[in-house]
Amino acid sequence: MFNNIVYFIIVLLIFHIDIEYPSGPPETSLSYTLGMVFFAWLAFAAYCRLGVHRLLERVRKNDGNDGRLTGEYQRLVFRTSILAIVLFAVNVHVLSLKAWLRSIPGLEYFSALEGLLGISIFFLYLFTIWFHCHSAYEVIFQDNISRRSFVLSHFRLNMPVLFPWLLLTFSFDLLAFTPWGGPESFLNSPIGLIVFFTAFLMILMVFLPELVRYWWGCRPFAASDRIHDLKEFLQEKGLRYRNILRWPIFEGRLMTAAIMGIVPRYRYILITDKLMGILSQEELKAVAAHEMGHAKHRHLLYYIVFILGYMVVSFGLFDIFVYFFAAQPFILEFAERAEGNSRSLFQFLVALPILLSIFVYFRYVIGFFMRNFERQADLHSALTMETPRPIISSLEKIALLSGKNRELPSWHHFSIKERVDYLWRFFSEPGLVRRHNRFLRMAFVLYLICIIGLGYFVNSRVMRQNINYALIGKTLEQQLAKEPDNIALHENVAMIYHEMGRLKEAVETYKKVIRLDPSRAVALNNLAWIMVTAPDKDLRDQQHALALAKEAVKFERSPVFLDTLAEAYYKNGMMPEAVDTIKEAISAATENRGYYEKQLEKFQTIQPL
Repeated sequence: MFNNIVYFIIVLLIFHIDIEYPSGPPETSLSYTLGMVFFAWLAFAAYCRLGVHRLLERVRKNDGNDGRLTGEYQRLVFRTSILAIVLFAVNVHVLSLKAWLRSIPGLEYFSALEGLLGISIFFLYLFTIWFHCHSAYEVIFQDNISRRSFVLSHFRLNMPVLFPWLLLTFSFDLLAFTPWGGPESFLNSPIGLIVFFTAFLMILMVFLPELVRYWWGCRPFAASDRIHDLKEFLQEKGLRYRNILRWPIFEGRLMTAAIMGIVPRYRYILITDKLMGILSQEELKAVAAHEMGHAKHRHLLYYIVFILGYMVVSFGLFDIFVYFFAAQPFILEFAERAEGNSRSLFQFLVALPILLSIFVYFRYVIGFFMRNFERQADLHSALTMETPRPIISSLEKIALLSGKNRELPSWHHFSIKERVDYLWRFFSEPGLVRRHNRFLRMAFVLYLICIIGLGYFVNSRVMRQNINYALIGKTLEQQLAKEPDNIALHENVAMIYHEMGRLKEAVETYKKVIRLDPSRAVALNNLAWIMVTAPDKDLRDQQHALALAKEAVKFERSPVFLDTLAEAYYKNGMMPEAVDTIKEAISAATENRGYYEKQLEKFQTIQPL
């Protein structure tokens, strides 16, 4: 399920990438689009079938499951899931499936419905994976669950991942009909989106468990001495929760437990029948204490911070990635030639780094915390039970009876061997729990420092301005390669260099403009300004700057040009001329008068360096 959380986030982003589709139906026909989507699905189904066939051949050669086959099964599911994401992206954007969806009358007002129709294509690929992998699952995990139950259980298990997105998208659809202007106003700005999303997530995390438990069909366990004893144990240990529920996913055959909910009134402990059946009462209490550890250390709240942290960074990252791709000559040429679907493909390629960043962020940043949160919960169980033996024996039972490889880790869990080995250290290292808790606190503080710093850096006005200037400058440079004698292009490139602080390149380009056309007043003025104000002494030339400024004023006696001339007089020690010139600028100015008045004060009271 944790893998699919990442997959669905990537799929949703792929579907919602802001690509400017041309109005009306796409250039390709609907029959062509549907035909290619169907052909892609057939090829994918054949690949899944072949992968399962090869895996079953290895099972027969090994005459059973020695634990390694579990890892091979998981790798097969991973490969096919990644291929499903790629094919989904191709279907949606390259094969124009999203464009056809948008051509349905009225659907543009209901993005939640449009999204569901689009995501259904990805579910088709997932159903195909689950359908074909059932036979391998039966053999490797020695479970006789029916194919129908296997597929439906996967669907029921994973569908709640989409509930937050569905509710959020539906809320945006409703807001679009309100007098507040909907998402196009404040809510469409980065700050507005973060504020709304934070409030929405907090509300959702409170009430979502109620929706999820109904979707999964969770019901309280029948009254028994065992359940009564477990409830007394949790009450004694101070855990506040709503109830202990049967978790019927995969017909209750999975050996797992979970806790959901951040508010006690809507907090539930979920336990499958299979896990309940294999564990002793002490082991069951240890598992419950493990889940109690997640609640005590507020791990769910941390996940909200992680999601919001990525949101803050992603706004700026997208601009950076756009610049990086657009700065490549071959991509710029592709964009200029691209039309219709080709342009959509270009914009999708630009968004690929965002998809990769999501994958990396969840797998390695959030994955790091998830693994250590599980370890923290294991240690809380050992501390609560005053010994790690019950949680260790429960982990070993799960590994033995489920056919799992003890040494196989995942991105969100340490391997069972690693967890058990760490728990045994509880006996020999009295400060183990305290050290691990401190380690996690320090790691989270470091995360906050990095994410706040990176978020500020990539979203700062200066950074965005530099990115825009760099992008425009690169585009102009590419255009100049085609039109080397275009004076206006040279002048624009020089101004971009000037704004970006690349003064040496700006000087050379302004000089080139003046050589091509000595009457370019803007180039004359700007070059003069750099030559009198540049921090780099090698770029300064006070006398030449004065000559340039005088020449610029001949063509246009604007306040800006007069200010440059006054500065040049000032730096050349010609104080009366500087004062007279800046006074003329003040009298002609309709804006920035305060700046010119400060210049006058400087010229009258401060001697030039």
